[in-house]
Amino acid sequence: MTPTTETMVGIGGAAESTDMVLNIGPQHPSTHGVLRLRLVLDGERIQHAEPVIGYMHRGAEKLFEARDYRQIIMLANRHDWLSAFSNELGVVLGVERMLGMEVPPRAVWTRTLLAELNRVLNHLMFLGSYPLELGGITPVFYAFREREVLQNVMEEVSGGRMHYMFNRVGGLKEDLPAGWAARARAAVAAVRSRMDRFDDLVLGNEIFRGRTRGVGVLAPEAVHAYGVSGPIARASGVDFDLRRDEPYLAYGELRDTLKVVTRKEGDCLARFEVLLEQTHNALDLADACLDRLAELPPGPVNQRLPKVLKAPEGHTYAWTENPLGINGYYLVSKGEKTPYRLKLRSASYNNIQALAVLLPGTLVADMVAILGSLFFVVGDIDK
Repeated sequence: MTPTTETMVGIGGAAESTDMVLNIGPQHPSTHGVLRLRLVLDGERIQHAEPVIGYMHRGAEKLFEARDYRQIIMLANRHDWLSAFSNELGVVLGVERMLGMEVPPRAVWTRTLLAELNRVLNHLMFLGSYPLELGGITPVFYAFREREVLQNVMEEVSGGRMHYMFNRVGGLKEDLPAGWAARARAAVAAVRSRMDRFDDLVLGNEIFRGRTRGVGVLAPEAVHAYGVSGPIARASGVDFDLRRDEPYLAYGELRDTLKVVTRKEGDCLARFEVLLEQTHNALDLADACLDRLAELPPGPVNQRLPKVLKAPEGHTYAWTENPLGINGYYLVSKGEKTPYRLKLRSASYNNIQALAVLLPGTLVADMVAILGSLFFVVGDIDK
């Protein structure tokens, strides 16, 4: 933290104190990554807040223009390193839409299953790290234990631990290993059986509730103004989820299982509660996908592609309900093997802007509680 005090000389020659400018970062202010916050303080109260980003910018959107449609998947799955499978998914859906390609049913259901398992992995990280930022160390150990259980089945099916590279244009890399579905079902059941730990350890903790209830209230008007999405928006009463409202993959057939979790309070506690309930529902969706896959006859999981894949000239926009919010992919093609332009709309980029209206008027002591409750990944901001 780098404080800067500014003074001005009054009429009598005495110095009058003015607001203090406090720089937090760009070293890690929390577990999320390299971010800088420029705060203007009046005593202990924040008057103005400016999130300063770009310290780990990797230029993925420009690199998309120099890689073919197979290679861009590797670039696109890394910006939110907790949601790699979901990131890959948006890119291949956009390219498939440009090609007018239909994906085999087995691939559709497998993609849906893995997307929900990836959602649980993402949420478990924040369910553990957010209490850690407020001084509660125990939940993060439970969160990582449950992550390891699911991470094992994701690693078995894809070969990758963080960056799965399992999606392909036209389907998936390969079919599921023999016996994997039973192991995945056992992993989901094991994680579900222990999820009440977060209710007991976190939501049942009066210190946690005291630090989060009524703190950092985000109004629905601000959600719409800044384009905030995902659990953050739904915690403020904005009832929107692409999986229900504009279904893709197999979500249209999962309406009975899919539950869109909302709250009205819009505070830090509501955002944590939405994340926790959404994790429970993602486990239910994973079970439903496993049931459907068991009923499907054996079949292909991808389409045969030409050696050089070229998308026809034109443009399209695909969007997905990623774990952290809405991801959008605007693809422009000139008929070549590389995109002419691929613009990525990442959830964290919009969500973090809400700090400009969330922090003013609050105490410095509440800053970390509010910051952590936005559940962002800095790579998802800087891309």
